[in-house]
Amino acid sequence: MNKLLLPALSRRRFVTGAAGSALLLGSGLPVRAAQNNTAPFQVPELRGREFNLTIGLQGVNFTGKDRLATTVNQSLPAPVLRWKEGERVRINVTNTLSHTSSIHWHGIILPSNMDGVPGFSFDGIAPGETFTYEFDLNQSGTYWYHSHSGFQEQTGLYGAMVIEPKDPDPIVYDRDYVVMLSDWSDEHPSDVFATLKKMGHYYNTRERTVDDLWQDLKNKGLSATWKDRQMWNQMRMSDRDISDVTGMTYTYLMNGQTPDDNWTALFNAGEKIRLRFVNAGAMTLFDVRIPGLKMTVVASDGQNIQPVTVDEFRIGSAETYDVIVEPEADKAYTIFAQTIDRSGYACGRLTADSKLTANVPEMDYAPVLGHMDMGMDHSQHAGMDHSQHSGMDHSQHSGMDHSQHSGMDHSQHSGMDHSQHSGMDQAHTGLAKAGMGSNAEIVHKDSEKGPQVDMQTEMPVSGLDDPGIGLRDHDTRYGRRVLRYSDIKNLTPTLDKREPGREIQLHLTGNMHRYIWSMDGIPFADAEPLILNYGERVRITLVNDTMMTHPIHLHGLWSELETGDPEYIPRKHTILVQPGKKISYLVTADAEGRWAYHCHLLYHMAGMFREVRVVKDGTDHQHHHHNHKGHMHGGHS
Repeated sequence: MNKLLLPALSRRRFVTGAAGSALLLGSGLPVRAAQNNTAPFQVPELRGREFNLTIGLQGVNFTGKDRLATTVNQSLPAPVLRWKEGERVRINVTNTLSHTSSIHWHGIILPSNMDGVPGFSFDGIAPGETFTYEFDLNQSGTYWYHSHSGFQEQTGLYGAMVIEPKDPDPIVYDRDYVVMLSDWSDEHPSDVFATLKKMGHYYNTRERTVDDLWQDLKNKGLSATWKDRQMWNQMRMSDRDISDVTGMTYTYLMNGQTPDDNWTALFNAGEKIRLRFVNAGAMTLFDVRIPGLKMTVVASDGQNIQPVTVDEFRIGSAETYDVIVEPEADKAYTIFAQTIDRSGYACGRLTADSKLTANVPEMDYAPVLGHMDMGMDHSQHAGMDHSQHSGMDHSQHSGMDHSQHSGMDHSQHSGMDHSQHSGMDQAHTGLAKAGMGSNAEIVHKDSEKGPQVDMQTEMPVSGLDDPGIGLRDHDTRYGRRVLRYSDIKNLTPTLDKREPGREIQLHLTGNMHRYIWSMDGIPFADAEPLILNYGERVRITLVNDTMMTHPIHLHGLWSELETGDPEYIPRKHTILVQPGKKISYLVTADAEGRWAYHCHLLYHMAGMFREVRVVKDGTDHQHHHHNHKGHMHGGHS
């Protein structure tokens, strides 16, 4: 039976060759992703209302080196769970590891004690124990699940969930595939983290060279080159710091397959195919395209949106996008996902005929950070030639303050109360209309002014209409339309039409040189919870005071991204915040309990993390600090 269901496991995939047993475990019924027996490897799928999942270690070999992965039912990725909206599911998770584990159901709205974050909502699953998750499904779409313990997610503990709608699906398609992107390192994650703490740019092989210097001198002249270099050197930063962890150590996987393995999705002539993209990368943002095929984006983070046709989209860690494609039967296509820093890619093949091959495209140029990504006011650098960024639109550049280097006095803000429980109440400035984003003054709290913060953005502009670093010139350079957040509108009308009662401004902060990450300059270990009153409608504005793009995930509550149309505000669970930019979203505090709120880049999470507490009476101020080893550093696998 295993042979029929799982032909030709490549040697690079599983050393112990036990992946097929996932199909036989659990009372969830196995389903086939492809209809014919010659189908290439597909991730096992389970259907039903009750599931038995076993977390354990599994031998893998992606690079020629034998390593141990943390897997579910001996499969990497974990089995795809197919659920049905309106049903109640029961999942028995058994931990066979020698340390605590957990599963978090990412993007699922459920009771806090089922959310799966050790130290917040439960104690974790102890070695040898089984924990039963049970909850009702009040949503449909593409989501994913992963460990929230130690670095287990990086070592393979992630899988997809597909929840079929109870009403007829507004999206028409003949066949669907999950396309799960991830990053694998042969190094132990705790070693990667220790390396980053010693040298934040260790994995960056693209630091500036003498050749770059000559190129700059030729393009910009001595004076501008000198000023530019002086600025970056003063800040002890690099304009090449796009990703912390790169293809220097990572192999990028598509559904657990390396680019050499070339995961394959088969279809029949004339079919509409739904591809459900999930970014399970611990530290990687991917830019996805299928050369020769337009993609119609129909869902974002599991929620249906008004269809948008694009050639390319960026997917941050933990985001999901569903697209519809209509491939021709006599061609093979490459599904190509290059990393944001262009240090590697994952790829697969979409074809009606397994004999057809498709070319893998070259990666695009590697992006370089500019003043725009620092929110820097261009008027100060009027004499500089930015021809190397010729595709970039500098009209939006605003102002970045490096006051901790220049000694500027921020005493005018010193009298403001920035207590984190209530957030900043900006009612006196007049809150912007729901759906339109924040118009509040950007205020840096005193906590942002220590050595743990190496950069501040003074006048950040909205990141909604910016496709992001490395993508801004793709329309003119390559003729490729790139998805922007401003393109995303919900398919159905906004449910909660209330205006926000207050606004919370949070700054994403860090010191890249020391590899410290925080919010408002305060790492999680020292931070008080954010208190939301049950039922209130709040606006959260995130300001990115770093030069990296951060995917921010709020558990338990929808993050309603303000893309400019109050009637069709899209609901997301993970929001990308670009360097030197701001982004606003609305939250209805309709789920009581304690919720995690954090950057989804795994090695940032220890510091760039908050507890959000939704309380009924508004008087909960028991700010006991937690040992947060459970959700991040405890129990390395």
